[in-house]
Formats: sequence, structure tokens, C-alpha cells
Amino acid sequence: MELIPGLPDDIARECLIRANHRDFPTLASTCRAWRAEIRVPEFFRRRKAVGLSRSLIVMAQARVQPGGDSGSTKYLVTPTYRLTVLEPESGRWSELSPGFGLSDGLPLFCQLVRVGSDLVVMGGWDPRTWTASTAVYVYNFVLAKWRRGTDMPGVPRSFFGCAASDSDRAVFLAGGHDDQKNALRSAMAYDVAKDEWRTVPDMARERDECKGVFHRGKFHVIGGYRTEMQGQFESSAEVFDASTWQWDQVHEDFLDATSCPRTCVSGEDGLLYMCRAGEVAALANDTWKVIGTLPNEVHEIAYVLTWQGKLLVIGSPRFGEPHTAYVLDTKQYTWTKMTASDEYSSHVQSGCCLEL
Repeated sequence: MELIPGLPDDIARECLIRANHRDFPTLASTCRAWRAEIRVPEFFRRRKAVGLSRSLIVMAQARVQPGGDSGSTKYLVTPTYRLTVLEPESGRWSELSPGFGLSDGLPLFCQLVRVGSDLVVMGGWDPRTWTASTAVYVYNFVLAKWRRGTDMPGVPRSFFGCAASDSDRAVFLAGGHDDQKNALRSAMAYDVAKDEWRTVPDMARERDECKGVFHRGKFHVIGGYRTEMQGQFESSAEVFDASTWQWDQVHEDFLDATSCPRTCVSGEDGLLYMCRAGEVAALANDTWKVIGTLPNEVHEIAYVLTWQGKLLVIGSPRFGEPHTAYVLDTKQYTWTKMTASDEYSSHVQSGCCLEL
């Protein structure tokens, strides 16, 4: 069966890759052949190769409410979180409809991870009971559909580190703490396509409030602290190689200072970036080097992300004030402010970037 009647399939594919990413759900529902075509990784590789792919930054962002007659925006004392989508090329912001089980808002402190065209929402605290959630939700941007994934196994955990591997199409997570505030060494991996969990060997150390990033093909678990050290962060890191299913030796002094690692992110250029003390630093050849100064409007950092040679930083001048987004060009070291309405000027707790 021809993809488009009367056209060779290679020409038809050239037509399909030129579709707007917002039209993917319509294409997927048109016929089985189109649905199969736009779900394979090669479809997105072709879009990217000819410069047609578009980046979507998906965030767990606090909901705001109008301030009444004054017209000002109110930021809730106990916020509820929703999914927002930023298209950085156009500056367009929008809100993603929640899936089943998320009508009361996203879990507080949940993690958002991207695997292919899937968004994975996992962990955090149930917004009604404030207990650790083991729920996993998966949204497919091609089909515009939610599904409930298999719950996280083992003890309920909070503030773990996690990151996704495109080659393995899996989310790896490690550390955090249990419901008794005991820091954890355990780790696991979630295969999104198979909806299956797999046990990963324990880390050498307990790591509560650690940061997980995939960097140069390996899962890095950075910083964190042990149970008895409560809030006193370590500068070490542990690295897991999925090809051997083993952890490397502990990397002592991976960070050049003992600080919270939540702003540490991996760039496509092979560098690690981190925002700290009003500056942006990059790790190259085992040495951290300051590459820029943060704008004053993002002194209190909420969220950091990298994509296509750029670094997104969202924050506020002081705690409790409206949030602003700035983008750093990591080649030119220049900042650009992103405009957003008051509706999207609230706190961001996590996020990820998809390329469609």
C-alpha cells in the first residue's frame, strides 16, 4: 500500500516529515501506514537532518490565578503544578492537558523525563496526601495520548536522581530517600516501550537529593548526601555504564565545591554546565571554568536545561517574586530574555526537552 496514492514512498516520506509537529496526532489517526511511519526513530532523524525538527521544553510549572479587580497575578502559597510547553524557536507558551490521575495537579517535586517522543512523569508527592508517589505516567506527543505506566517498585522514594538514555530507551534513577528520611543507595531502570522495571546494582554510597544526568553515554549520579549528613552535600559522583551494567569507582571531588547539584545539566557539546553563586560554570577536562554571569533577574534559580547549544535558566530576583526565563548561547556567551505572560511567570520544579 502506497503512503500517498500516486506518489513513490520516498517522495511521500518527504511530504510527511514536513508536517507541523502539532499535526502529528491527526496524521497518526489518518491511516495505519502514516501512524507507523511517524512513530519510527528514522522519521525524526530525517526531520532533524533537514532542519525541520522543533524543540519542545515541557515543564512542571506552578499554576497562577488572576488577582481579581486589580488585574495582578497571585502566586499560591501551596501551589498546584501543571504541565506547560515552551516552543523556544517561536517563544510560544501553552498548557498540556493532564492525563488520568493528574486532574488534581502534578505530584509535588515530580520528575519529567523525555524518551524519544514520550514524556515520562514519575515520583514526587501526592498533592492530596503529601505521601511519596510511586505512580508513572507516560504521554506520547505523536499520538497525543496518556497511559499509566507500571508503578515504581520497592520502597516509595523522594528526591531521587534520574535521567533518560535514548539508546536504551529507558529512564535510570538512583538514590533519594524513603518515607523515614533514610537516604538510599538503590537504583533501577524503566523501559518505557516495554513498561518494565529492571534492578540496577546499588551505588557505593547513599545519595539523597542527588542529580541524575546522562553525560557522554553514561548515567551520572552527582552529589547528594548520606542519612546522617542531612543537607550537607557531597562533591562526589558515581557513574553507571549501561553497556556493562556496572558502576565505575566513586569520582571524588567531581564538583569543585560542596553544593546542591540540582542545576547541573549536560550539553550536546560534551560539557557539563552548572549555575552557582551568580555564575555559570562548565566542566571540561575535569576542570570547572566560569563562562558567564547570571542576569540579576534569575538570581534565585528554579530550573536549568540545555538544548542545541543553548542554556535555559528560569528564576527570580528574590524568593516569591515572578519568574523570568533567560537563554545563554554557549558559543557566544550572550544572554537573551524570553518573553512570557504572567500565566507562565511562576515557579518551575522540573522539566525536559523533546525534539519532534
